[in-house]
Amino acid sequence: MSEEKNGFFSRLKLGLTKTRDNIVKSMDGVFSGASGIDDDFYEELEEILISGDIGVKATEDILEKLRQQVYENHIREPLACREYLIGNIRDQMMVSETAYDFEKETSVIMMIGVNGVGKTTTVGKLAGKLKAQGKKVVIGACDTFRAAAGEQLGEWAKRAGVEMISGKDGSDPASVLYDAVSAAKARHADVLICDTAGRLHNKKNLMEELRKMDRIIGREYPEVHRENLIVLDATTGQNALQQAKEFGEIMDLTGIILTKMDGTAKGGIAIAIQSELGIPVKFIGIGETIEDLQKFEPEEFVSALFDIPVDRE
Repeated sequence: MSEEKNGFFSRLKLGLTKTRDNIVKSMDGVFSGASGIDDDFYEELEEILISGDIGVKATEDILEKLRQQVYENHIREPLACREYLIGNIRDQMMVSETAYDFEKETSVIMMIGVNGVGKTTTVGKLAGKLKAQGKKVVIGACDTFRAAAGEQLGEWAKRAGVEMISGKDGSDPASVLYDAVSAAKARHADVLICDTAGRLHNKKNLMEELRKMDRIIGREYPEVHRENLIVLDATTGQNALQQAKEFGEIMDLTGIILTKMDGTAKGGIAIAIQSELGIPVKFIGIGETIEDLQKFEPEEFVSALFDIPVDRE
């Protein structure tokens, strides 16, 4: 494991302390305290998983598989279930091999989400990561409503060493997007990342604007690889799941970026969202620097959550 990845894993493990206290300690109490594997045993685990924001569907799938494993392997001791349960949680979060195809193709990434989730900083961090891979990156500053959004993004663009296309405050975001697409094509950019205004998911006019922007990319750049990444604040738990559902009705979401994973007791939402929506978590953020945004790796996440060794090859 590289030094950067090693450092990130350590920070992730620290960041998941509250989630670990919320879920893992209670779970271990059931494993060590249960007299046998019966309905009460499963009900206690179910209560812990659901209260830990892992979600109803994911919890049902995890425990259904555990029941099957207990039966097939003739398990009698509750503690012997721990490893199986951890494996089942990991299986809920697997990311397909094609999840990061946008890194290999000419791509447009739309970054969407509600206010205050860390969308603008995430755009900057992702731009920096892609630039470090040797890619030509252009940022479209399509959030023209929030005061100083363009200025903030401009600072990130400067830090990442990438070009930014912007308009005046209050200008039409669709026209900024059009200019950004034109610039990306003219400059043969590998990736165009578009910041968008933080939308309250119940505001129809703002959602309609998002649809309009989606249509512009489809019309002006039909051959490009598309990514619609929704940025969600992990600290909001089930609210994040609801936001993803509502945005998913407007746009074809291809991935999730979970921010503020450090210091939340609701880290289980990473499992719930992927299971409920079938949309992979592609990146997680645990801090303010570019290095604090990393690809989501289920093996590492589960190892950090359960405080178990991770394969460091």
